[in-house]
Amino acid sequence: MKKFLIIQTAFIGDVILATPLIEKLHEFYPNAQIDFLLRKGNESLLIGHPYIHEVLIWDKKNNKIKNLLQLINQIRANKYDYVINIHRYFSSGLITALSGAENKIGFDKNPLSFLFTKKIKHIISPFSIGEGQGMRHKHEVERNIDLISSITDSKLTAPKLYPSESDYKETIKYKTQKYVCIAPTSVWFTKQFPKNKWVELLQKLPAELKIYLLGASSDKPFCDELMKQSNRNNIENLCGKLSLLQSAALMNDAAMNYTNDSAPMHLASAMNAPVTAFFCSTIPAFGFGPLSDNSKVIETTINLDCRPCGLHGFNACPKGHFKCAESIEVTSLL
Repeated sequence: MKKFLIIQTAFIGDVILATPLIEKLHEFYPNAQIDFLLRKGNESLLIGHPYIHEVLIWDKKNNKIKNLLQLINQIRANKYDYVINIHRYFSSGLITALSGAENKIGFDKNPLSFLFTKKIKHIISPFSIGEGQGMRHKHEVERNIDLISSITDSKLTAPKLYPSESDYKETIKYKTQKYVCIAPTSVWFTKQFPKNKWVELLQKLPAELKIYLLGASSDKPFCDELMKQSNRNNIENLCGKLSLLQSAALMNDAAMNYTNDSAPMHLASAMNAPVTAFFCSTIPAFGFGPLSDNSKVIETTINLDCRPCGLHGFNACPKGHFKCAESIEVTSLL
């Protein structure tokens, strides 16, 4: 029996975009042991995953170095055949290099990739690939699959999460009428659709639609303010009330899910749920756009020489005007 370890110790969205590797490895090696290493706080995403044998957790906030060394010892003891490192930073490179695995695979951007047995190019480019009508942008999922294409194939496999029966039962009470979900916040200011624009959208959505606002407990004040300013009925703030998988179960049956370029967009992709994603300072060409069959990207139609201003986002618009977001017309959605 082959033993695989997938490493992705970045954020929620990054873990979701790593799940296609689980699906593909299980497809090609149905009897293999597949383990997954992630950072503490993200483990709830993989609860009850049918193809995961064990979730290894690295607590980066408490005794970081001590926990790292313990993890390395545990990984060496597990004697993996393959360690597949999606993360592109030193810490995960060290884990990979010291894993003792016969096959150590990762991206060339990892500073310790020279210690891997195989390294794959990771290229993020706003330019299209291919020719003619076949021109497109390479998605991060495709870049991740490149890591295992030599032992599986290069066919695109969508992200996938597995909410439990109890997760679905917990959301039944919210599904008594047609509804949409809105996840309005982001860690980065320049990736977040502005408050006034969210309010405008809330005011323009059909009155008969139930609206659920999703997010963490820390997002509750922002969503409370949205509710107040929108002055509409039939809206409920669920921030902090649902787990990640419960949120995914709710999004699964929504008429539409409205998100930023952030983790909830990837939750929708993992459920193949309908999603409309607002891209402000970032662009879909970087390869992090939605993958649902019913998905739509909304971005400015103005040609701004400052956009994109970065791969991730900033705490404030570097130019001070935030035109990439403020110029988006909400009426174009309706």
